[in-house]
Amino acid sequence: MKLDFIDSDKMFIDKTNMRYGKKLPDVSDIIATVRKRGIIQPLIVKPADADGRSGIVAGARRWTADALVRAEGIDHGPLPCAILEDGDDAAAIEASMIENLARLDPDEVTQWETFTRLVKEGREVADISETFGLPELMIRRVLALGNLMPRVRDLYRQEKIDRATVRHLTMASKAQQRSWLALLDDPNAYVPTGHQLKAWLLGGQSISAAHALFDIDGYKGALVADLFGDDRYFADADAFWTAQNAAIEERREAYLEAGWSDVVIVPASERFDSWEYEKAAKRKGGRVYVDVRANGEVVFHEGYLTRAEARRVARGEPVESGAKPTRPEITGACQTYVDLHRHAAVRAALCSHSGVALRLMVAHAIIGSPLWTVRRDAQSTRNDDVRESVKTSRGETRFDEHRRAVLAVLGLSEEEPTVTGGNGDDHGLCQLFHRLLELPDGVVLDIVAVAMGETLAVGSAAVDAVGGHLGIDMADWWQADACLFELVRDREVAQALLGEIAGEVVAKANEGEKAKTIKKIARDHIDGANGRAKVERWVPRWMRFPPAAYTARGGVGSVAAAARAMRAEPEREPDKLAA
Repeated sequence: MKLDFIDSDKMFIDKTNMRYGKKLPDVSDIIATVRKRGIIQPLIVKPADADGRSGIVAGARRWTADALVRAEGIDHGPLPCAILEDGDDAAAIEASMIENLARLDPDEVTQWETFTRLVKEGREVADISETFGLPELMIRRVLALGNLMPRVRDLYRQEKIDRATVRHLTMASKAQQRSWLALLDDPNAYVPTGHQLKAWLLGGQSISAAHALFDIDGYKGALVADLFGDDRYFADADAFWTAQNAAIEERREAYLEAGWSDVVIVPASERFDSWEYEKAAKRKGGRVYVDVRANGEVVFHEGYLTRAEARRVARGEPVESGAKPTRPEITGACQTYVDLHRHAAVRAALCSHSGVALRLMVAHAIIGSPLWTVRRDAQSTRNDDVRESVKTSRGETRFDEHRRAVLAVLGLSEEEPTVTGGNGDDHGLCQLFHRLLELPDGVVLDIVAVAMGETLAVGSAAVDAVGGHLGIDMADWWQADACLFELVRDREVAQALLGEIAGEVVAKANEGEKAKTIKKIARDHIDGANGRAKVERWVPRWMRFPPAAYTARGGVGSVAAAARAMRAEPEREPDKLAA
């Protein structure tokens, strides 16, 4: 490395610099000094390239401040620079990061980008740790961000999600991350974050390895660890409790052998509230209370008696051993055994009772369950005119009549906004299931149609698949209104619409007019106004089944959806098509 002075305009921010590609850095803390004294601390740069320009590895803030000062008319001359050896990108990356870490901590995502580049340059984690004076665990924690999808990292960088959420997302597979992002994008969905995210990823069984009383190294079951390496969790709750209960029993025997009068196990369904007890020494009959919590944590409270017992001890009366809590009839593993066999029998029987299965499916679609995600389409739009047009349309009015009829059949209020969208409670699910068992198949199928209609995605290929199969003529359900013509902004398209509505002669005669005038003529023909011949049952190509475009430019969502639907159709033999 050698020192030299280089003109400011002969330098640029190198790709190895941590500030490369970022917005201009904040230099408010140094610009006053640079304005008065210039640049004193040398910038670290690479040797000049073929154009005579040197890439800044460290010192982008000083270079930026100097440029701002030069723009004010203050020129302190060439900048002092320390020039690196040629070709050592790893050293350049380290130099940039060391300087930035020493002065202003970059965000963890930027650290990840830089550490990753160092690893690609051949640096080991131990080397990076020694270079920056940081623990290896911290280096691995930052590198763990590489398991995250780019969008998740960007959300973290922008502080739109917190550290706890990112930490748990490092445990997630790419598929789980995509599912979580889909929830984040859905304004009507619940998005688990923080500790709730951990439970979501682990299926609700987020028992930390830190709570184990037994030796983890000897544990035969599976553990799940976040890539930060700080926490591990048990993948199988039943296997954990088998080992944990055995360890609790061992500790209980040890307490009894040590001379405690009794050891009371407080199950997860109960609580040990210290204010209901008083401290009591072992020689005065104090007990050990073992507080077992649902999250796997176990707390041992040594030397306690109830307040009533403590008063008797104070009077010199003996204390009887505490009553043992009632032991459950079957163990958790046995309960799982029973549940799984009952489940297997019921679902096998359902295969022979399709009517019952249909009703159970409808109940799940309407009420929901822990295993079902059923959401209605919100039919959302920010345009008030579009919202009003759809709300008053013939199709929406007819569907609303069916929805109200279904609500009445199910014994629900007609003012409910939707049939689907329940809270997933068992009582409501079973209640609705029994109600459906009382209804004939035709009525149940009517309910199915409304539930399917509410959960049919707007703009999806399914809409075209069903519309095409049923041969829907949109003229039966829709009539052109002012809202449609207001939304058409393209003159070429407006001209094509006029040709369809009024004929090519009228369209040709007005091809030099503005789009607004063309649309006005088309609307007059639809309404039969201003002496124009009234045109009925006209439907634009985009809305038909199947839809089509007016130009070769594409970009019509209904046409794209129809193409996807057609690709999914099975190939049929010619004779069957003719039949």
